[in-house]
Amino acid sequence: MRIEEVKVRTPDLLERLLEVWENSVRATHLFLSDDEISSIKEYVPQALKEVAHLMIAKDGAGRPTAFMGVENGTLEMLFIDPEERGKGLGKSLVQYGIKNCAVERLAVNEQNPQARGFYEHMGFRVYGRTDLDEQGNPYPLLYMSR
Repeated sequence: MRIEEVKVRTPDLLERLLEVWENSVRATHLFLSDDEISSIKEYVPQALKEVAHLMIAKDGAGRPTAFMGVENGTLEMLFIDPEERGKGLGKSLVQYGIKNCAVERLAVNEQNPQARGFYEHMGFRVYGRTDLDEQGNPYPLLYMSR
């Protein structure tokens, strides 16, 4: 596995990362309906294009299996192909983000306790909470910092 920051975000890469995103969300965001996932999915390619720092992890064959987006010291996104979970990709990406992009904070869905536990293991602590997500949906967010 190797991590690289992607400057050029080709359509093929974005398509693969969208697959990783959807597979990851379906495995971890059990509180979302199929319709909600489909609705959110429409915005993911634009977010991938616009995030300041996009890091991807590739498997031995060079295929992206995880990615992370960072903007102004905030971890904006971290998604791992479900088949690759538990292999240290998330830890490696977060450590890379801390070291190379000064990651200090993030937001995580309260209804995703595995993610919260992972971030706590990585040294983040909850400092705030909202009842709604950034789109105004009833999915509480926990704000965490190092």
